[in-house]
Amino acid sequence: MKKRKTLIYIALVVLLGIATWIIVALRGQNHTFPQDFQIEAAAIPGGVEKIFMADKENNSVTLSRVSDSLWMVDDEFPANLSSVNLLLRTLSDMRIRSAVNKASVENVTKQMAAKSIKVEVYYKDYRINWFNGHLRLFKHTKCEVIYVGHDTQDMMATYMYREGDRTPFIVNIPGFRGCISPRFYVDPYLWRSHSIVSLPVQQIASIELEIPSMPSESFAVVREGDGFTFNLLNPATKVDGFDTARVAQLLSSFVNLNFDEYARVVPQVELDTTFSRAPRTILRITSTDGDTRELKTYIKYSNPDDLRAMPDTTMYQIFDLDRLYAVLDNKDTVLIQYYTFDNILQPASFFLGRDKINFAK
Repeated sequence: MKKRKTLIYIALVVLLGIATWIIVALRGQNHTFPQDFQIEAAAIPGGVEKIFMADKENNSVTLSRVSDSLWMVDDEFPANLSSVNLLLRTLSDMRIRSAVNKASVENVTKQMAAKSIKVEVYYKDYRINWFNGHLRLFKHTKCEVIYVGHDTQDMMATYMYREGDRTPFIVNIPGFRGCISPRFYVDPYLWRSHSIVSLPVQQIASIELEIPSMPSESFAVVREGDGFTFNLLNPATKVDGFDTARVAQLLSSFVNLNFDEYARVVPQVELDTTFSRAPRTILRITSTDGDTRELKTYIKYSNPDDLRAMPDTTMYQIFDLDRLYAVLDNKDTVLIQYYTFDNILQPASFFLGRDKINFAK
């Protein structure tokens, strides 16, 4: 009796497998359903595992999911989570607006062959997924491949081709006014996170600000039990009576501290002048886990070419009054805003109750 039941179960599984294979094969031959163009797994937390994109000029980027709150760029750098989530929403929400006019298919196909972005989306799927997900069998990794081409003349949709289809389609997001091609880009820098630290006060072990040009103004705020002490670095002195409100404001600045953008091209004249000198400040942020981030800041000039003509490069007028350079962990050169760092890059005297000093400018 048991053997007979086992044979029946095996036969049912085989029949289900055959039926599923037939359905998938039929859909693959006629992959033209508007509701099928989107990638449904992109709307499910943890559904998509990896996204690979490449253009026709051999530029590429890989976005890999570590967790729902952490994606990596090329398995090396943390990704900008808001940008990744926007891409996932796009993959989930995009629909076919219409088929490409038969007379235009050849021309559109040629244009996409010359210039398009290949997008490979990897996600977990089930070979048998019936009854609204109540019956799921044979889990595996699936790859959906689409090609993102140019935009339509009305700039409200984008030409796309999906592997397995016979022709490209005109794709948009219903209710969204605009094309979606700008959401698919292969520059790794544009995908990387701009976060310096995201530390609540409870996770801060110490904040140290070194000012090479003003050693007596260098200081450290160090956790001691449930509170913090204020220490001068040169000479090493523990200071009582510091301004607790200003120190509290300093500590709260690291909950979500970001830089403005990557400084991917630094003029040679600034490399020869600004970066050949000691940094203006050196900021070190250490967490209770023992991790330290270091940020060295340098003056940025509004017009680097003026450095060649100006006899006195300390003249205030040639400084960029909005942003300055920073080198993060001796690796990436970035740009930060004075507006964001104004209360952070202050000398010790400021936290001892004196007036604010704009020494960084």
